[in-house]
Amino acid sequence: MRKRATLVLAVAAGMALMAGKSTKLAFSWTNPNFTGGPFKNILVLAVNGRASARADFEDQMVAVISRPGIVAVQSYSLIPRPDATPIDKKQLRDVVQGQNFDAILVSRLVKYDKKVKYVPGQIYTPYAYYGTFYGYYEEIYPVVYSPGYMEREVEAQVETNFYSTAKDDGELEWTGTSDTVNPRSLNKAIDAVVGLVVRELERGKII
Repeated sequence: MRKRATLVLAVAAGMALMAGKSTKLAFSWTNPNFTGGPFKNILVLAVNGRASARADFEDQMVAVISRPGIVAVQSYSLIPRPDATPIDKKQLRDVVQGQNFDAILVSRLVKYDKKVKYVPGQIYTPYAYYGTFYGYYEEIYPVVYSPGYMEREVEAQVETNFYSTAKDDGELEWTGTSDTVNPRSLNKAIDAVVGLVVRELERGKII
């Protein structure tokens, strides 16, 4: 009985762990002709969303990328801009050249959907492995029937591109798309996306 109870707890813990992994890399591509790197001076740019969200993303990305030998800089520290205000391309080019950035990491929110769906109730068939009837009944009666409910689902997709500035117009060295479902908070979603992106850049020896 104890072994089975332990197994149930282990399975439940595993399912909870899987549910916590709400951010996954949906697509990743590295330029097959990539010969540069690791890059040393990187501009980090978030191009859409609220100014505060862009700043949070750039701060977190800079914090994770920066390490001995690699300097990463938030775009907002060089080109302040309010909400919904794009950066002039000439101004951006002047900043990249003037600060001698050898790479640009740019991220944008591709999709953000909110939807509400109905989750129908389910009838469970529990196993009768408890030693006494009342002990068994006390454990299973709350979950024998689960009523239906409404569930809100949030989906966000972020595209990140990494460009070398060796060529005048920049050259794409890596691109990736991450999907996030039901993030617990904006900060946790940003942390997860940043972690995925940086691991891919490290794996490709880009940083």
